Amino acid sequence: MNTKVFLTIHGIIYAVFGLGLFFIPSLLWPNYGLELNDKYAVFLSQHTTIFLGGIAIISLLFRDVEEKSIYAKKILTGLLWTNILGIIITLYAISERIFYGFGWSDPAFFALLSILSYLKLKQNQ
Repeated sequence: MNTKVFLTIHGIIYAVFGLGLFFIPSLLWPNYGLELNDKYAVFLSQHTTIFLGGIAIISLLFRDVEEKSIYAKKILTGLLWTNILGIIITLYAISERIFYGFGWSDPAFFALLSILSYLKLKQNQ
């Protein structure tokens, strides 16, 4: 898979989750074992969209980066570390019993994106 396709898929995945957490947080979060008890919890979910949307936008804006360029390496490295951070934080949520139910899917999702980011980064070397 070339870098353009990879960054497009990565960006779309983050955009979908970001939009979901903004527009339908009360439908998504209970699947992970989280309750949205008040408007502040809903806002924090929507606030998360800033970061998910930002990653989506950056991924989509860099789609046309030249293969094997220093810029491709930097964006792929940044995405790799972002996804590794996602693994760590969501595993913490599971270990603290904050996430349950469908909560296992988050570290699996971040692990998959980490592996794909790593493979793409190695391919671009």
